[in-house]
Amino acid sequence: MTTATTDRVSTATAEPAPVRQPAGAPEFRFFSGTVARVQRLSPNFLRLTFAGPEFTGFGVGGADQRIKLVLSRDGGPVRDLLTDGPGWYQEYCALPDERRPYLRTYTVRDARPLLGEIDVDVVLHGVDGGQHGPAGSWAAAAVVGDPVVVLGPDRSGTGRAWGVEWAPPAEGTLFLAGDETAVPAISAIVEALPSGRRTIAVLEVPEAGDVLSLAVPAGVEVRWLVRGARARGEALGPAVHAALCELGVAAPAAGVEPEDVDLDGGMLWEVPDAGADGCYAWLAGEAGMVKKLRRRLVRDLGVPRTSVAFMGYWRLGAAEGS
Repeated sequence: MTTATTDRVSTATAEPAPVRQPAGAPEFRFFSGTVARVQRLSPNFLRLTFAGPEFTGFGVGGADQRIKLVLSRDGGPVRDLLTDGPGWYQEYCALPDERRPYLRTYTVRDARPLLGEIDVDVVLHGVDGGQHGPAGSWAAAAVVGDPVVVLGPDRSGTGRAWGVEWAPPAEGTLFLAGDETAVPAISAIVEALPSGRRTIAVLEVPEAGDVLSLAVPAGVEVRWLVRGARARGEALGPAVHAALCELGVAAPAAGVEPEDVDLDGGMLWEVPDAGADGCYAWLAGEAGMVKKLRRRLVRDLGVPRTSVAFMGYWRLGAAEGS
C-alpha cells in the first residue's frame, strides 16, 4: 500500500477547487458523504464510489492507501458519535458497546479529490464460504444515496504516516502476491507503476469471473489464479515460486535458516524500509497464507528479509476487531 502520491485526478472543467491543506504529517479525520455509484465488477467484487464536498480534503499517500469504513452497529447515524482530532480513538473506545460503530479496513482503489470522490472495491463473498461480516453485508445492500463515513488522512502526502505500505527501492524488480482481499491494493499499485519496471503480480481469486481487466504499463505482468474448490493458497505457492525464479531470484546458501514469524504472537504485519536494489516483494491476504508465502521467499528462494513486506489483512477464523 508507492512512495509517490498517486491520486489520479480528473481534469474535467466542472470540478470544484480542492481544499488547501496545511503542511506536515496528516491527522486522521472522519469524512461524511454518500454512495454515488455502485458497480458490480465480477461475481465477488463490488466497486463503491463515495462522494461529497468533504472528500475534496481527503489525503492520499500512495497507491495502497488504507482507510477505515465506519458502520453503524445499531442502524442509527454514526457521524454524531465521532469527534475529529487526536483524541478520537479514546472517545470511540469509550462509547457503549451497543453504540460503538464498526471500523473495517479497506484500500482506496482510486481517489479524485478535485471531484470529491473515492472508489473502494469490496470482496462480497464471505471468506472461505463464511457469512458476510458487517462491511460485506452493508456493501452488498448499498444503493446510491446511502450515507457513508470514512476515516482517512486529512491532507495529501507520501509515506506510512498516511496508512501506506508500498515502499520499494528505486531500482530492481518487483513482485506482488495475494488473495482476493489484496486484489484492490495490488491492482492500484501495478496500475500506478512507471513504464518499464519489471514486475510480476500473482493474484488468487475465487472463480474465473473474478479475473479483472487492469490497465498496467509496459513491463508489468499480472497472473491470475482461480482457486475454485482448492484450499486457499494451494495454487498460489507454486506460482509464486515459479514467478520469482523467472525474476532471477537465487536460492540461498545451504544451511541458512532465516528467522520465522510467529503467527500466534500477534498481528502478522512487517514492512521494512526499502531494502537494497534487487527483488522487492509485497505479500498480502489471509495471515496463514501470507506466512507460508513469506517463508517460501526467504527460506527457499533467498529473498532478503529486508526486501519482503508482508501483511496479514485477515486471519481465518477471526474477525477484525471493533
